[in-house]
Order: sequence, then C-alpha cells, then structure tokens
Amino acid sequence: MVESSPVHDRDGHLGPLYYRVWDATTPRATALVSHGYAEHGGRYDPDEAHWSYGERAPAGPDFGIERDPTMEHPRCVLQVLRRHFARYTPEMVERVCGTPRADFEAVARALVESSGPERTSAICYAVGWTQQAVGPQIIRAAAILQLLLGNMGRPGGGILALRGHASIQGSTDIPTLSDLLPGYLPQPLAGAVHEDLATYCAAVQQPRGVWWNAPAYITSLLTAWYGGAGGDDRGYRWLPRRTGDHTAQAAFADMLAGRLKGYLVLGQNPAAGNTNSALVRKALARLDWMVVRDLFETETASFWSKAPGADPSSIGTEVILMPAAASAEKDGTFTNTMRLLQWHDKAVDPPGDARSESWFFHHLGLRLKELYADSTLERDRPIQALTWDYAGSVPERFRIADEPDAERVLAEINGWQVGEDGMRGAQLRDFGELRDDGSTACGAWIYCGVMPEEGRNLAAARDPSGPTYRGWGFAWPRNTRLLYNRASADAEGQPWSERKRYVWWDDAVGRWTGVDQPDFPPATRPDHRPPPEATGLAAIAGDSPFTLKSDGKGWLFAPSGLLDGPLPTFYEPTEAPERNLVYAQQHNPLLVRRDELPGNAKVALGDPRYPYVLTTFRVTEHHVSGQMSRWSSWLSELQPESWLELSPELATELGITDGGWVTVETPRAAVEARALVTRRLRPLLVGGRTLHQVGMPFHFGYSGLVTGDVVNDLLSLTEEPNVSINETKALMCAVRTGRRTR
Repeated sequence: MVESSPVHDRDGHLGPLYYRVWDATTPRATALVSHGYAEHGGRYDPDEAHWSYGERAPAGPDFGIERDPTMEHPRCVLQVLRRHFARYTPEMVERVCGTPRADFEAVARALVESSGPERTSAICYAVGWTQQAVGPQIIRAAAILQLLLGNMGRPGGGILALRGHASIQGSTDIPTLSDLLPGYLPQPLAGAVHEDLATYCAAVQQPRGVWWNAPAYITSLLTAWYGGAGGDDRGYRWLPRRTGDHTAQAAFADMLAGRLKGYLVLGQNPAAGNTNSALVRKALARLDWMVVRDLFETETASFWSKAPGADPSSIGTEVILMPAAASAEKDGTFTNTMRLLQWHDKAVDPPGDARSESWFFHHLGLRLKELYADSTLERDRPIQALTWDYAGSVPERFRIADEPDAERVLAEINGWQVGEDGMRGAQLRDFGELRDDGSTACGAWIYCGVMPEEGRNLAAARDPSGPTYRGWGFAWPRNTRLLYNRASADAEGQPWSERKRYVWWDDAVGRWTGVDQPDFPPATRPDHRPPPEATGLAAIAGDSPFTLKSDGKGWLFAPSGLLDGPLPTFYEPTEAPERNLVYAQQHNPLLVRRDELPGNAKVALGDPRYPYVLTTFRVTEHHVSGQMSRWSSWLSELQPESWLELSPELATELGITDGGWVTVETPRAAVEARALVTRRLRPLLVGGRTLHQVGMPFHFGYSGLVTGDVVNDLLSLTEEPNVSINETKALMCAVRTGRRTR
C-alpha cells in the first residue's frame, strides 16, 4: 500500500517494521536505487543526480524499475533507508540536539504504540519545522515515519501543518507564489523546456495518475482566462516566464541593485516581518514607487518616516497607502490546512475609502483594459483578451455599489462547459470532466466541483451532520476529507479494523464506498493490475492509494522533486554553535546565503562574541509582525511590549533580573526588550558542553498602538533551496543587561 507498512501485525502486536503481506505489492520498498547513488556512497550530487531508481523504462506493472522482492539487496530502498538512518541513534540525538535519550525514547514509543490497525497517530507541526535551512526535509522525515507506521490515508493519521493564517492553504492553491499557476501547475520557464504549450504539457504531464490530465488542466485554465481569443495555444504565449529567482528575497536584492523600481505590497509587512528587516528597509528606499494595501499604516507603509534612523529627505520612494477591507467587510473564502473551502459573507461595509482586494483588482483590470483597448501592439493583447466579467448586483444595505461579485469569481475557478459557439455552458461537477480541446474552462482544477451548479456554492454549505461533515464547506479534491483514503483499507480493499473503518471496496456493487468520498477511481478493483499501455488513473494498481504520484505509491526514497537529496539529512543551521557531529558537510550545501548583500553578515562557527542560540516565535495575542494585532487596544493591552525569554541559569550568569532591560545583538542589528526569566527554556548539553538558548516574539515594530524594536532585524536573509523559506528558528546572538545604545 505504501513503500513500507505499520509496525504492528493484524493482531496489533509489535513486530517487524513492515508487513510481509504488503511487501508483494509495494515496489517502492523493493525498488533498487541506481548504481550511481551506491557507487558515490549515497552522496547527494545535484549535478549528477545519482539518486534515481535503477531502470526507468515506463512499462509493466512495476514501471520497468528493478526490484528485489526479498528486500535484502544492498541497493533496495528499504536497505538504503536502514543504512541511512542507522546513524541517528538515541545517543547521537542526545549528543547533537541535547534531547535526553529517555525523552526521545518516550516520544518514539508513544508514537509507535499509538499506530497500527486499531490506532493511528497524527504529527502536527508549525513554522518551527518549516522556517529552517532544511524545512522541507524535516517534513519529509515525518512523511517517511508516518508511511512506515501506516498512518497515512487513515482517519486520525497524517501530517498536519498548524498554520497561523485562515487561508495559507488557499494562498498556494490559488497561488501568491512566483513559481506556480493555480492548482500547482508550474509557472512556465523561459527557454526550450516550456517554449510552447506542447512542450509545457510534455514537461508537466505524468504517464500515470492524476497528472496524466495536466494538458486539460492548463488548457482549461487558459480558456477561463482568455476564452476563445487565445488562438491555437489558448493564450499560452502570453503567460509570463520565469527567468531566474523571483521570490521576495530575490526582489529585495534586485531593489538594492537598482533593477526593480516598483513594488506592490498587499497584506504583507516586509519592513518588519521579513528576515533582516533592516536590509529590506534599505531595499525599499531604492524604489521609485511602492503601493501598500493594508488595514493600517504598517511599518512597510511608514518605513520612510518612522523607521529607526530614517531620513525622509534622503528617501526617494513614493509610497502610496491604499486602505483595505477586513475579512468581515467582504465576501470570499478561506481554505484551511485540511483543504476545506469555507465561504464568509460580508457583514458590513469597510470604512471610508477602504476597499476589498476583489474591488481593487476588478477595477484595476477594468482601467487597464480601457487604457489598452485601442493598442495594436502584440504585448498588449493579453490585457485586451483577458476575460473580466465579475460585476454583480450589490444588496441595498451596503454603501459600496460597485463591488464585484465574488461568487462569479468562484464560478470561474470551478469551471464550466464551453459551447461550440464559445458561450458559457453548464458548471463542471468534477475535474475528471476537464478536456484539453478548449471545450472546458476552469480557473483551478483542484477546486472543480465547489460550484457544481449555477448558484450552488458548496463552500457556503453548512450541514454539520455525518461522521466526516461532508455537508460543511468543500474540501478539494472532489469534497474528499481525507487524502489518499484508499490506504484506510488493506490490499484486498477491506478495512484494517472495524474501529478505523473509513473507505472500503463493496464487491456487491463493484465500487469503493465509505464515510468519505473515496480518493481513488471508484470502480477500480483492489486486484486491478494495469496493462503496460495503460495511462492516467487506469495505470494505477488497485492497491496503490497515492494517485498524485505517477506510481501510486508513497515515497520513502524520493527519486525526484527535492534539490538537496532523496532522504532527509541533518545539517547545522547557517549559524551554529557546534560543528556538524553527524556529517563533514556543515550546512545544507544548496542553501542560498546571499552573503553579497550589505548588512547580511553571518556569525562564523565558534565566534565567541555570539555564544547563545536565538529562536523567534509567535504568541497567541499577536499576529505575525503585528500589523493587525498591535492596532487592537485589547490585544495591545494583553501584550504591550516585547521580551527576551531566557533560563534562570543564564539570567544568573549574566546578572539579568526578571522584567529588566536586556539587549540582544547579532552582526546585523541590536534590539532591546524586557527580560522574561522562565524554566520553559533550559540549558542543553550539546557536544559535551552547556549551551544556552533564548527566544523572542517577532510581533513588534515602530507603528501601532504599542511599539518595540523589530526583532527580525537580528536575522540574516537566507533561503532554503527547495521552497526558498527563510531561516528564522536558529541563529547565534549575544545577550547583555541594559538597554541598547541609541
């Protein structure tokens, strides 16, 4: 079912780390990795890519991959996995991380004993995992563990991100990211690999699984955007191309270099919320113009006048602050961690000139279309051809009469049939209806089904009945509450236990059924074995739940998709108190350090001036950099000022008293805060010596009802190689009593 299997047998007894009954149907546990990976000692060489499987011929039930059913071959995935993780003993964890062996073993045993046919465990994480130089690989480690324990695709299992926003999932589904189009389609690259629609489809399409239909996803997206005006390539030629690194961090580097002259900041606050915020403010000062849309005058909007040391006469950036609407002042959806779209209705008008993002972009689009209506230049054709029909009627109780209809936007995202005359037809009910011939339009294939009929908005559904609450909101894909839920049944399609009965095969009717929408082709039998010529979902075996992967398997060993290797590997953070005790390689070798940027110096290993480990964190009363919460009098009263949390041992060593002033310093900046002495932070024994750690919330800045030094000024600007996440959870600092020098 997965590459390996739970640690319990069917009677619930602790046993081998895998089920032999699963072994015959798990080619990714039995697959052999390439000779190159083995010959290079398992080294991760991104130029040589030595971590693929052995043979890659796309044919047969095992897809041409070499296998060892006994799983004893030295290049077998299971053996590679065992050798790789053999070094991570409880003793090593204690020596490197300072985690007492007894604590480590207690957590491990609790997880193991709560995993099996009758019980499942979930791993929940937050940005303490993600905002690291190896963040994605930390989450990969959790995925491997959950696959081994049999906790994926089963009720009560999985890996859950504890997000700090109501719609972080939505902001990647309908992306605010430079490398994605809606529905996780890649933004095209400049050059031959994505030169035209045909080459793009060839690069994105997978021979098996859900991504076989990628040509229909991109074609339907282009049809939604450009209708029939796009021509033979549906308007693909008009899509912007990626020419390099277009992340926010790269944008700040471009500002400093004078290559980027204008900037739109929508609901973000990089002048206080980004790592090395002081560097960011210097970058913003190099712009010609910047538009900020937010609820209040944030640090980003006021950096030119209120930031420490700011001289308005020397800053040429024209800053335009446009007031935005809060969530209760507009219609729309939130999409949470479990992929659940929930509609929120507008309750009141926003005050004064404040307007929603829908209003802003709708009217900006109308003005641009009017501005370029008579242009004969090819570069202006995308604006002219863009479908932009979102006007609607507004209830009389609201003052703002020209607000666009958010449900029209959702209807386009869901998609509809397109008639031969190019006219809009019936709403689509399922992404399986999408076609690559222009006969369907869909703004995001994963959301297809959220509005299956005109006027029927499933995101607004509010029926709380049923064991999985499928009448409440809409969870993509296909209103499925639990991804990969085929894994909740065994190879024969029967529940692993009655207690965890969720989705199963009903032989009498020849379909999958259960308490949830089966996340699997409904009529594919458990014993289905695809012929060599099969494609798409028909090429997925009946015992292979992971249909987003081209082989239907969960990957213990990742032959593709990660730049820094197929297996999670321990590297020290950019700034570390110790040499890496596990590997000779100190840091993630593909980390983007940006050492060339002014004011972005790092602490060298062993620098005695910065002996303490600093982490930043959030508190309940404030939200990220505080751009909303520090303007609330109630929340500001609850948490009126910043603090440094430290242990009693370190406080005694440095002569710091609880509530007194302290200064924290790194090569980038110095900030002051009150001392909070608590036993929540304890000295660690790492590498044979005592190591002190301290922590600070990063919610304060120079705007708002309550203010404080910008803690993110302390951090360096670095980027993890896969997703460009900042490293905020581990750096080196100095701590002293008293206030910082003015």
